[in-house]
Amino acid sequence: MLRNRIGIILVTALAPAVWGTTYLVTTELLPPGRPLLAGVVRALPAGLLLVLLTRRLPKGIWWLRALVLGALNIGAFFALLFVAAYRLPGGVAATVGAVQPLLVAGLAAGLLGERLTLRTVLSAVAGVAGVSLLVLRAGARLDGLGVAAALGGAVVMAAGVVLSKRWVSPAPLLATTGWQLVAGGLLLLPVALLVEGPPPAGLTARNLLGYGYLTIVGAAVAYALWFRGIRALTPTSVTFLGLLSPVVATLVGWLALGQDLTPAQGLGGAIVLGALVTAQLRRPQRRVTAGPDHVGAGRAATGTGAAGERPSGGAGTVARSGTGGLAG
Repeated sequence: MLRNRIGIILVTALAPAVWGTTYLVTTELLPPGRPLLAGVVRALPAGLLLVLLTRRLPKGIWWLRALVLGALNIGAFFALLFVAAYRLPGGVAATVGAVQPLLVAGLAAGLLGERLTLRTVLSAVAGVAGVSLLVLRAGARLDGLGVAAALGGAVVMAAGVVLSKRWVSPAPLLATTGWQLVAGGLLLLPVALLVEGPPPAGLTARNLLGYGYLTIVGAAVAYALWFRGIRALTPTSVTFLGLLSPVVATLVGWLALGQDLTPAQGLGGAIVLGALVTAQLRRPQRRVTAGPDHVGAGRAATGTGAAGERPSGGAGTVARSGTGGLAG
């Protein structure tokens, strides 16, 4: 079970790692000044592709839930991220957004009954500190509306993560992912047309390559891995993995664009990774060893009699409940 959990964590971590390459793709391959168009192209075609592949549409209450989740995880999040990116330096926006794990931990405690531990709080605070060292620059200007947008983006994404765990769809994972991408893309489309106007007429091969990467890898694949992680892990464990995005973005800028990497940034990256790993640790399970007296008492309590009789509760029930607890 431990190996399986580690495998799920590593696979889920690929999603924010991919999202960390978005800055490079946007600056090097896409037309400038069209972040909302990039959001629409990233979400809508990917969602339609997944819906066509799975041939499943929402039923009943899931029409509304898909709309809500799509708005929180994609549509509203992308729009707020756009406002924050335009009104704040990237380092400030990333630092404000790094409070998301703490927000998810609080929402998960209230809506899902997940225990809010001191280790989680300290890991979240360390994550914010590490991201600030990694991306924040001296003299960065603050803008009230920009900070509010960045914080709003963290809030809606945190709510989307927790509700994605609370509302478990009976449909296949790829279908549910497609519904959210379509809903988020459709909500974002009129905003993009209003703010940025129609798409540019002369898209180059580099532009199409960049949009194709964002659609297939950055959305269809990455969001499927992300939502799979939310289904299998706790929301708090998953959201800490999102701190990988600024780490990967910094490394990609250093390796591909020749940007400087200072000792302070290296320290910040180490703090982020330490917080991320610490947040994934689980409390050790207490092992109870039953002696002869305990076994006899258990048999008496469950009514276990002669050979061949089945207990009314007993070890089978305990094993199932224990396994469910370990699965988290």
